[in-house]
Amino acid sequence: MKKIIMLCCAFLLMGKTIAQEIPLVANISSRNNITLNGKWSYIVDPLENGYFNYRLEPFKDNGFFENKKWNTTELSEYNFATSAVMDIPSDWNSKDQRLFFYEGTVWFQKDFSYKKDSKSKGILHFGAVNYDAKVYVNGKLAGTHIGGYTPFNFDVTNLLVDGNNFVVVKVDNKRHKDNVPTVNMDWWNYGGITRDVTLVQVPNTYIEDYLVQLDKKEKGKISGWIKLNSESANQSVSVSIPELKIKKSVTTDAKGIAYFEIKANPVLWTPERPKLYDVTISKADENIADQIGFRTIETKGKEILLNGKKVFLRGISIHEEAPFRSGRAWSQEDAITLLTWAKELGCNYVRLAHYPHNENMVREAEKMGLMIWSEVPVYWTISWTNPDTYANAERQLHDMIYRDKNRCGIVIWSIANETPHGDDRDAFLSKLAKYARTQDNSRLISMAMEVTSSSNNINTLHDNMNEYVDIVSFNQYLGWYRGTNESCKDMQWVIPYNKPVIISEFGGEALQGLHGDKKERWNEEYQEELYIQNTQMFDRIEGLAGVSPWILVDFRSPRRQLPNIQDFFNRKGLISSNGIKKKAFYVMKDWYKQKEEEYK
Repeated sequence: MKKIIMLCCAFLLMGKTIAQEIPLVANISSRNNITLNGKWSYIVDPLENGYFNYRLEPFKDNGFFENKKWNTTELSEYNFATSAVMDIPSDWNSKDQRLFFYEGTVWFQKDFSYKKDSKSKGILHFGAVNYDAKVYVNGKLAGTHIGGYTPFNFDVTNLLVDGNNFVVVKVDNKRHKDNVPTVNMDWWNYGGITRDVTLVQVPNTYIEDYLVQLDKKEKGKISGWIKLNSESANQSVSVSIPELKIKKSVTTDAKGIAYFEIKANPVLWTPERPKLYDVTISKADENIADQIGFRTIETKGKEILLNGKKVFLRGISIHEEAPFRSGRAWSQEDAITLLTWAKELGCNYVRLAHYPHNENMVREAEKMGLMIWSEVPVYWTISWTNPDTYANAERQLHDMIYRDKNRCGIVIWSIANETPHGDDRDAFLSKLAKYARTQDNSRLISMAMEVTSSSNNINTLHDNMNEYVDIVSFNQYLGWYRGTNESCKDMQWVIPYNKPVIISEFGGEALQGLHGDKKERWNEEYQEELYIQNTQMFDRIEGLAGVSPWILVDFRSPRRQLPNIQDFFNRKGLISSNGIKKKAFYVMKDWYKQKEEEYK
C-alpha cells in the first residue's frame, strides 16, 4: 500500500492529471452505459519495462500507458496496435497457453468513442481486476485499485475527449505476503480484467446509492434512503414500487441524502417463492431500475429463522470457476449453469467462496431462490499485525456489502476462512466483524472456523470469535485429511455455544470416471462412501442448521499436482469440470430431499 501511495505521489509531481476516485456507483447495469467489453490488445511485461526505467524509477513519459503510435523514426519497443488481442472479461491464464502459470504484469489497451456533454459525467467502472490495477485514460492516470474481487470506478470526465479515446490498464497479479488473500491459497490466481468494464454516463448530480429494505424494527414497513453524489440539499428524489402501489417522493438533506419510510406488506422472498419487486429510484433527470425482494433473517438459540420460520440451509460451496472450461466465471450464462446444478442437488443456499463473486452470480442466485453466504478472502494465514493488510480487508468487506446490500438473497456475510487461533488474529477478525455490523445490521455474520480433535473421538469447537458471529460455522474433513470414512460412526461433537451451527465444508477428492473399492482413495466409490458416512454423522450434531459441502465443481489449483488424478485440479467437486455428476452428488441430493421434508 505504501508503495502505491508513493507511486501516485510521483505521478502528481510529474504533472500528470489524476482523475477523482469516487464511491461506487450503485446498480451499474441499470445506468446509461457504454460497454468496453470485447477485444483488448495486450502486452506481457514480466520486468515491468512499460512502467519503470532501468533505474526502477516510474516513467515520466514513454511508458506503455501513453500508447504511443509506433513508427520507424523514433525508438519504441512496444506497439499495442500490432500486439495480440484478448477477450475481456477473461483471465490470461486460460486465454494464452504461455501464461498458464504466469504471475506478473500484463498491459491491456482498448480504443473507444465518446460524446462529451457538459451536463454529464463519465464514470469508468470495473467489475473486478486481479489484483493490482493502474488505470490510464488517454495517457493519464485515472487511479489505482488493490484487490481482485471487488468493483471500483473513477470519475474520468476531465480525461475524456470528444471523439476517439483509449484506456490502458496495467494489471499485476503477483502474490505478496501482506495482500488479501496472502501468498498461500487453494485456488487459481487468475490474472486479468475478469469482470465487465463499463463507461457510465450520469448527470453531474446523480443518484450514487440507495437502500430499500424491510424495516428491521417495525413490521409492515419498507424503509431506506437515497444518496446523491454531492451534498446537494432540497433535491426531490423518489422510490416507486408499482406492484405495491408505492410512489414516495422525499427531499434530500444538507448531505444529499433523503430518508423514507413506507407502510407496506409485500410478499416475502423465500427459496420456494423468490418474489422480487420492480423498484425504480429516480429524480427529474434520472431513473434507476432494480428488482428487490423483502425478507427477514435472524437467529434464535440454535435456529436460523427466515421470515420467522425455522429453516435448514441445504447448501453447496462454489468457486468462481467457469463450467465446461478452465478460467474465471463472470457471465450470466456461467452463473445460470452453476446455480442450476446447485438447484438440481436440492440446494436452497450457496456458499460463494472464498471472495465476493461477480454480480451476475448474486443476482441469478436470488432469482432462483438460493440464499447466499458471501465472503471476503481473509484466508488461512494473513499478516494479522500489518495495518495496511487490515485496511485492505476492511475495504474489500466494505465494497462487498456496498455492492450487494439490496440483494435479499444474501443472508450471511463471512469475514474469514480457516484462520489459525491467536491473539493477533482475534484482534484482526473481531475488528472486522464489528465493522461489518456498522455497515449492515440486517444480515448474519459468520466465518469458517476449524475444530480441535482429541484422541477419544470427541471433537470440540473452541474459537474466541464465537462472541462476534451469529452463526458458528466450521470446516471438517473426516475421511480425507483426518481419519477414515468408517471413523465417522464413532465421532462426537461438542459445540458449547447457543448459536446455530453450519458445517461450512466437508468432502474428499475423486476423479470422475475412476471406479474401484470404496476403501481406496481418489475413486468415485470412496467419495460416495465419504458422503454417506458424513451425512449420517451430521444427524447427530446438536443445533446443526445447515451444510455446504466442498465443492460443486472441480476447480483449478496449483496446490493439486498429482499426475493423472489431479493435474492441477482440486477434485473435490460433486461434478467434474466437464459437467458430469459423480456418485456422491446423488448421495447429497437424497439427503437434502430428506431435510426438505423435515423442514416443511
